[in-house]
Amino acid sequence: MKSKSIKLVQLFALAFAFVVGFNNAMAAEEYGIFERILESSASFNDTTAALEKALAESKLTLHAKRDLVYTDKVQQARVYIVTSQAYMDAAKDEAPETASAQILRIGVYEFGEGKKVHINVGNPAAHAMVFYSGSKNYDKLLAAARSVEQEIKDVAAKVPGKQVAVQLEPVRSEKTLNKFNGDGPAKMMAKFRNWKESQNEVITDKPENFTSIVTRVEKTLASSQDKGVDDSSGWRLLSKIPVGTNAVYFGITNDYTENKCIRINSDFRSEGKAKDAPYPGVDHAPAMPMEVLVINDGKNVKVVQYGEMWRMQLYFWDSGYMAFAKNTLIPSIIFSSIDHTLTSTASAAPDAAPAAPDAAPAAAK
Repeated sequence: MKSKSIKLVQLFALAFAFVVGFNNAMAAEEYGIFERILESSASFNDTTAALEKALAESKLTLHAKRDLVYTDKVQQARVYIVTSQAYMDAAKDEAPETASAQILRIGVYEFGEGKKVHINVGNPAAHAMVFYSGSKNYDKLLAAARSVEQEIKDVAAKVPGKQVAVQLEPVRSEKTLNKFNGDGPAKMMAKFRNWKESQNEVITDKPENFTSIVTRVEKTLASSQDKGVDDSSGWRLLSKIPVGTNAVYFGITNDYTENKCIRINSDFRSEGKAKDAPYPGVDHAPAMPMEVLVINDGKNVKVVQYGEMWRMQLYFWDSGYMAFAKNTLIPSIIFSSIDHTLTSTASAAPDAAPAAPDAAPAAAK
């Protein structure tokens, strides 16, 4: 009897170990669109200074940085826009439509009680799972994404603090990211479109006009004026990044969008919300900036922006159903503002686009 009891206990223990192991394996297959990589022991200013020094010494290229704006600002949040030449080389034969995967974003932000400073990143592997899902080189590109992710972690490790690896919401499986076309019943709001179908064409032209269209878009965006948190109609050009020879990425932002995204994501969250740090949504800093792409696919030159409901679900689904229900018009407002800006005449723009005020030198490396 005693022997049977021991065997039963052993069987339960084995079953429990299997369940725990299975759950852990399943958890390992979940990827946050953001990943926290460092808990800093320094102030915000000292953390950003140390990170910028480490970036300057790395092989990564820093294109721009931006301190996010939102009303009642009591927490600091900054996003860095970077690229990796090694990652770009790995993707040199990919379709120009996939350019967004190559734009890497690092966030530094104050979070939780005591406003502790953290560093996170727009997870390169999760982004590769979205944008390279249909590529015959998917495995190679995913490996390259993980390699550049480690490179960013190595850069962040030079900042005083504790290295961590925390997948941040929204968290999804690789299979879900490969086919991402919205979340749950809200797929309807994203019109059941994947990333490529969500690239909405604003302007089309002939392939031979690629350079002139890039110039036109740059002038148009550079001449636009950010009008503050209460007005969605103006934009700020942060970066212009060639991705291969047939795609140019423009990173744009405005106070209105940053304010809405941070506050909406913070409304119904409890983790990380504190009296001295009421906006946990600052950890979504690497969702910024918005993208405008100029693409030459050999048949047409296309100026595209993403369907903002698709994009908002990709980055902000953890805001919750209530937040989306309360703010159903915001994606449309942002989309319409970008569309209107891009289709306005460029004739009033200056001959040479001025340097964006928030832009960092595009890494003289």
